[in-house]
Amino acid sequence: MKKIISTDKAPAAIGPYSQAIEVNGMIYTSGIIPVVPSTGEIPQGIEAQADQAIGNLAALLKEAGTSTENVVKTTVFIKDMNDFAKVNEIYAKYFVGMYPARSCVEVARLPKDVLIEIEAVAVK
Repeated sequence: MKKIISTDKAPAAIGPYSQAIEVNGMIYTSGIIPVVPSTGEIPQGIEAQADQAIGNLAALLKEAGTSTENVVKTTVFIKDMNDFAKVNEIYAKYFVGMYPARSCVEVARLPKDVLIEIEAVAVK
């Protein structure tokens, strides 16, 4: 049985999908972009956008009853691979200790023309 996870502390879905789904104690998030949920604004620069996107992810995980400590896999989509080191600096603030498995992919374009999007799989 699956359960839809949703919070107003992360950007609302902008299409026919859920922010996250829980199945058998596993949390699967959709891609999360760096939109400030309370204002709809997008911060400027890769560091601010990475911090916002991962912060949004952390808020969604909290709503699901888990945290970044329980993430087992992330996929990070970035607009420019030259930003990889900067993204890693922000990422390391949220994921400490046993790091999750991760893929990082440079993409041509992301929703709302943001610079980063992140999705995760976590245990509850």
